[in-house]
Amino acid sequence: MEDRSMKLDVPTATEALRALFPPTPLQLNEHLSARYGASIYLKREDLSPVRSYKIRGAFNFFRKAITSGAADKTFVCASAGNHAQGFAFVCRHFGVPGVVFMPVTTPQQKIDKTRMFGGEFITIRLVGDFFDQCYQAAREHVGVIGGVMVPPFDHEDIVEGQATVAAEIVEQLPEGVVPDLVIMPVGGGGLSTGMTTFMADYVAPEAFLFCEPAGAPSLRQSLETGEIVTLEQVDNFVDGAAVGRIGDLNFSALRRFAPEQVVLLSENAICVTIIDMLNVEGVVLEPAGALSITALEALGADALEGKTVVAIVSGGNFDFERLPDVKERAMRHSGLKKYFILRMAQRPGALKDFLGLLGEEDDIARFEYLKKSARNFGSILIGIETKNPQNFPALKARFDAAGLRYQDITDNEVLSNFVV
Repeated sequence: MEDRSMKLDVPTATEALRALFPPTPLQLNEHLSARYGASIYLKREDLSPVRSYKIRGAFNFFRKAITSGAADKTFVCASAGNHAQGFAFVCRHFGVPGVVFMPVTTPQQKIDKTRMFGGEFITIRLVGDFFDQCYQAAREHVGVIGGVMVPPFDHEDIVEGQATVAAEIVEQLPEGVVPDLVIMPVGGGGLSTGMTTFMADYVAPEAFLFCEPAGAPSLRQSLETGEIVTLEQVDNFVDGAAVGRIGDLNFSALRRFAPEQVVLLSENAICVTIIDMLNVEGVVLEPAGALSITALEALGADALEGKTVVAIVSGGNFDFERLPDVKERAMRHSGLKKYFILRMAQRPGALKDFLGLLGEEDDIARFEYLKKSARNFGSILIGIETKNPQNFPALKARFDAAGLRYQDITDNEVLSNFVV
């Protein structure tokens, strides 16, 4: 179970990890299994002490560094998310000092959680507006103090720690059960590298499916070109997996897979999963943690029927201040909410006539007069919610029959982001 470029001792790493927390559950999810006619197991990394798998790699890195004589060093990382929280927790566990560099734009909730996990053993420094500036400051600080940089994914000890997820899965599956599909999210590639390396002799290569957000397809593009691609732009909505460049070590291990084994998932589709799992299962997922479950919907019931699937729920660090935006995105993706710009006659009774066009299940969620574009007409921004997506074609037909001039801007990212 070893990649040719790596020598991973996953059993030792797994045993050592038990000093920190017990195995996270591997749960057969009845809701998803019934939906897809399959046996869907969720590996609940959102139930780790820091609500993500990142604590595994951090612990393994610290364990090995301290054993090698770094106990008197200061450890340093750059992160605004799960890596920072795992790093902080492990600093406190080993009683070693750590410095966490975060961008100035980091939400206060993430800063507070990192400080809570690390306590007196960590110092948080806010530097730069973007991660690259923050990361550079962390690297410079390591050089000045002679400290130890703890990378988020591109290191063999980190990969070995993340591989403990796979080791637990193998032990937790019912006897004789071998997954037909193992679905995992990909950001920098630490988790996927560790899992595919450890499970290489347990499942067929084609059984692995990788998930990336559509706005950060680093692995997919790198596999398509045969070399690492650095993305020029990244959509940071799925912040736990929005990485502009997959790790060198990680790509070396993953390049044997086909580009078609990487499914790209829209950020709005991920929001549908977050809302569904919260409402139906009471499970709180961050966007990256919802990637693998969202892939089930992308595959569809026909492809999954009768199969045994393991999906990695990578994290549950969700800031509930984001919930209104997530709900909005989910409704738009599901076809339950649309935005229109329309021209309405500026005369008595015009608004009443317009309201008469709405169906029984249609509701106005937004109404804003934008400007008076002509003497007798005004531009209106209107958001309409409905209970069935099939209601919108009928509504548009009534708009057309009434001679109403309108534009559907729901899927126009530039325009809708500007005015909505």
